[in-house]
Amino acid sequence: MKKINHIIFGMMLLSAVGCKKDFLEKRPQGELSQEQLTNQKGVEATLTGAYALLNGNLSGTWGNYASGPSQWLLGEVTSDNAHKGSDAGDQPNMNALERHSPTSTNDNLSTLWTRCFEGIQRCNSTLRILAALQASSGEKFADKRAAEIQAEARFLRGHYYFFLARAFKNVPLILENTTDPAVDNTADIYPAIVEDFTYAVANLSTTKPLDQVGRADKIAAQAYLGKVLLYQKKYAEALTNFTAVMAARPAITTLDYKANFDITRENGPESIFAVQHAVGTDGSGGDNGNVGDMLNYPYGGSSKTSCCGFFQPSIDLANAFRVTATGLPMIDGSYRTNPFKSDFGLTTAQKAAYQVERSLLVDPRMDYTLGRRGVPYRDWGVMQGDPWIREVTTGGPFVPYKNSIEFAEFTNGTAPGSTNVNGLNVNVIRLADVYLMAAECQVELGNLPEALRLVNAVRARAAQLPVATDKAVGGAPAATYRVNPYPAFPSQTYARDAVRFERRLELAMEGHRFYDLVRWGILKPTLESYSAFEGQFLATSRGITIGDEDNYFPIPQEQLDRSNGVLKQNPGY
Repeated sequence: MKKINHIIFGMMLLSAVGCKKDFLEKRPQGELSQEQLTNQKGVEATLTGAYALLNGNLSGTWGNYASGPSQWLLGEVTSDNAHKGSDAGDQPNMNALERHSPTSTNDNLSTLWTRCFEGIQRCNSTLRILAALQASSGEKFADKRAAEIQAEARFLRGHYYFFLARAFKNVPLILENTTDPAVDNTADIYPAIVEDFTYAVANLSTTKPLDQVGRADKIAAQAYLGKVLLYQKKYAEALTNFTAVMAARPAITTLDYKANFDITRENGPESIFAVQHAVGTDGSGGDNGNVGDMLNYPYGGSSKTSCCGFFQPSIDLANAFRVTATGLPMIDGSYRTNPFKSDFGLTTAQKAAYQVERSLLVDPRMDYTLGRRGVPYRDWGVMQGDPWIREVTTGGPFVPYKNSIEFAEFTNGTAPGSTNVNGLNVNVIRLADVYLMAAECQVELGNLPEALRLVNAVRARAAQLPVATDKAVGGAPAATYRVNPYPAFPSQTYARDAVRFERRLELAMEGHRFYDLVRWGILKPTLESYSAFEGQFLATSRGITIGDEDNYFPIPQEQLDRSNGVLKQNPGY
């Protein structure tokens, strides 16, 4: 889905909250009027503009880190999965997020808020202009396409509002017919999000609109509706949607895990809804690329990029991939005993003599989630440890994997003159996520055998992964890789822990973890336990305490100021 750069879609609606009515009635210079857009081309262009905000980019490649669809900063760095990385002095507002001490002036929070509301405004504009066209004497859309456009716009609006609701909770609801800009943020907006996705399910087909792969379809709407219902703990209703999605796709065991992070195999059968990224072909200079992740690469001349060393997997996450002798995860937390730290903390002489710990018992997904010293990293060569890391004492010894691409794809897959902006799509929802959300529903509904089947299907697929090799010893396996199915779920508590742990392993570094911990109600014990463990090695994680306010982020101060008291700050900030 290409970004429309030649149409200005208007000012943020919220930026006008509290202003005089006559100001609101003035159209900004350069903005096309509704009358000019009230035709089929205008409606389609406005809808395309609503899709364009999915990559989080409003005004250039830099600065979109919190609004990117991967949600790496607010969904992972704020959890036990990742560190901000880079060096201690770089992006200090990100440090505050990692340590759960943000203020309302944190620019990353403002970025998410403004980008999502710009997307919402574009969805609302699409719906208004469409309604005006269909009520006019002009050339109308056929009823089927008109309903489809409404469904696409409402799907996208549901997506943007969901991103806001899980981050801020208290969000003003502004729909296409809202006339008073002074909307407070005290009402629960989840019912409206459900309504949007429900409409999308009813009015989209399993065929992509206009045969364009990046558009929302019925399967994506069912998956997203199920996810929103799951967040509301409506397990039976959510499961109905997840079941329909799984029935519409091949069995997870027949699909290649690696394809989810391969720029040459995007939009495959596991991809339920993906943000489409493109670089180098439309003169955008990377604006349509994966700008949200542009900082998140190994750092230094020994790697294939020189920027920027952010988003480093935690030592805790690396150890979560350790398994028992029977090939099961250590869901009791024993993975922290005698932890694997790669070459972290070794002396210069010890690092010079470092060898891969081939006896380490791990899940093979480890080496498709993070880069570790001595193990080949995609086709870039063997990960060299410190030379690929900007500041080891800040971010630890590991580098991210899922957001990067093969070096062989740099020519066509990265923006001209900016190899850290690539065209790799980001899956907002993929099939394994649906399997595990369905398994979660089955646990809560008491159907442990079906939950077991779903979790074991995800694990069976993981067992098919090719193992990483240690080139220093002739290509032998770089660890002892083992993934086996759970023989049984003996209790609901055990099953719940197993499903939650599997979500961490399967979806690590994909933007889900913090939001999962919040909705499960376990953010405080999880992060304070993590702080005690990770803080042994990295000061960035030491002494983190979690209060009730940390389940959500503060409302951006600039929005509070503009509202003249209409918007209320979240409790605790």
